[in-house]
Amino acid sequence: MSAVTSLDTPVPRKKTVSERKRRARQVLLQDNLARALIVFLGFVLWQVGVNQKFIDPFLMGEPRGIALEAWRMIETGQLLTDVVATVQATITGFLGGSILGSLCGLALWYARRLARILDPFFIALNSLPKIALAPMIIIWFGSGIFSKIALAFIATFVVSLLTAYQGSHQIDANLVNMMRSLGATKRQIFAKLVIPATMPWIISAFRLNIGFALIAEVGGEFIASEVGLGHLIFVNGNLFNLNAVWVGVLALMIVAACLYLFVTRIEKRLFAWAKH
Repeated sequence: MSAVTSLDTPVPRKKTVSERKRRARQVLLQDNLARALIVFLGFVLWQVGVNQKFIDPFLMGEPRGIALEAWRMIETGQLLTDVVATVQATITGFLGGSILGSLCGLALWYARRLARILDPFFIALNSLPKIALAPMIIIWFGSGIFSKIALAFIATFVVSLLTAYQGSHQIDANLVNMMRSLGATKRQIFAKLVIPATMPWIISAFRLNIGFALIAEVGGEFIASEVGLGHLIFVNGNLFNLNAVWVGVLALMIVAACLYLFVTRIEKRLFAWAKH
């Protein structure tokens, strides 16, 4: 009886899930500590090389000078102002371009002939480096934040449009024919089949677009801007202040990592729904 009872006793699932989550957090913490150690050792070796005259601080900068420049910019509020300007323009252009581009790409499923006609133009625009449009965009919108938003919007709009359009045309034709045979209208097929099946494509494009939006926005700041991390890097580069340039580069790397992590978390949440 005891053997039967032990076999019939269910294994608590919640404990297993909690152990897996705790183990995953431990692994993530260990990985992050290893990454932080690598960065720390890199800066230490860099500073040692400067102190031993192996590295020229005028050409490469030095960690101590970078820290002093970063602290100065934090105290004056310059670094926070530049970060906020870059992030604001990037996110605004990213959201506008990604959402509107995805909607337009899905809408082309309704007009397949129009999509075939416009397809070469979309491909050509997607192949064009968006920074080439920066001079015209800046002339139209000025050197303020709106020109940077426009650049980020254009960089993400075309990618989202093409991705959504291609995803909607990768749906199995047998599924579409089956729904038609069951009496489904074109609108019902679009809402019940096309949108859910294309959603993984759209969400994947979002992860690519956050990088494209940041590249376009910073490129616009290099050409003409009064604020932003790109402006910070460009101005101090012309002044040969390598320590300040490194502050802008490192801040830009942190911003890019945070934005990518934010989009990835949204993707994980939405992709669970999209799979079904």
